[in-house]
Amino acid sequence: MEENKQRKGGRWKLFAVIAVCASPMIASYLTYYVIKPEGRTNYGALIDPRAHPMPELGTVTLARTPVSLDSFKGKWLMLQVADAECQQDCRKRLHDMRQLRLAQGKEMERIERVWLVTDNKPLETTLMREYDGMQILRVQPDKLKAWLPAESNTMLADHIYMIDPLGNLMMRFPKDADPNKIKKDLGKLLKASRIG
Repeated sequence: MEENKQRKGGRWKLFAVIAVCASPMIASYLTYYVIKPEGRTNYGALIDPRAHPMPELGTVTLARTPVSLDSFKGKWLMLQVADAECQQDCRKRLHDMRQLRLAQGKEMERIERVWLVTDNKPLETTLMREYDGMQILRVQPDKLKAWLPAESNTMLADHIYMIDPLGNLMMRFPKDADPNKIKKDLGKLLKASRIG
């Protein structure tokens, strides 16, 4: 009788030890196969550059001098597309781009801001002065549609795009993007990249 009690007590201890040892493995299987962890850590949508190679855009400066985006290779490009009127949302994105670049501190020289103007109307002088240092280029809008992907129910002008130092389109930030989340993505890109 005493022996049976010891045997039962020993079995329970053995089961308890097996349960404790097996629980991390069971939890990991449940987490991976049932809960499905979110593997994405970036805020912006990654774009496959092979699906969107940079076309010849025929971009020109405001003085009508031809300048290709390829001339900025070696730097990260933050790209905004908008017409010359640049309404409130456009101005907010231009402001965000300036502040995001400044927020990178000593790394800010690795980033170039580009505004692709999609019409031939004149730009406000005060607007150009406010965003001094930004590359402002004119482009025909039809050349952008095949290259820059927009989210569904948005336009190209609703997004900020990132081009890597090799000239590959690689990221698109959502409409009304949160600048703090963009800042984190930029920091990660600059830290991970040895080029640009």
